[in-house]
Amino acid sequence: MKNRSELREVIMKVLYQVFLFQESKIDYQLKDLIHEQLEVENKFVDDCINGVLEHQEEIIKLANESLNDWKYNRLNKVDQAILALGIYELLYTDTPSVVCINEAIELSKQYSDEAVTKMINGVLDKIYHEVEK
Repeated sequence: MKNRSELREVIMKVLYQVFLFQESKIDYQLKDLIHEQLEVENKFVDDCINGVLEHQEEIIKLANESLNDWKYNRLNKVDQAILALGIYELLYTDTPSVVCINEAIELSKQYSDEAVTKMINGVLDKIYHEVEK
């Protein structure tokens, strides 16, 4: 059984694939993409992936409003997936805000460079403070 951090990595990988397929206009079956990464069904994984995709436009809009001198679509797909998951968890789940931000930062440390990690931290922190108001 995977822990939540490992499940977030699965979510990020599936979202990465989905974003690539969306951009290339390639048909895909979401269940198949999830099953390639995770043999057993998991409600947290399903809820997060479906939630990100359901709220994708709003997530991108919020990301763009919070990015300085950048746009969401300029980020690579891995960074988009990490940021989208972080924003989704902040806004739509009961996961404590500090956990949402820290988990996104840890994924970014593993899959991106330091500058992107700082940018993701800044965006999520900004969104967190706006939500708290």
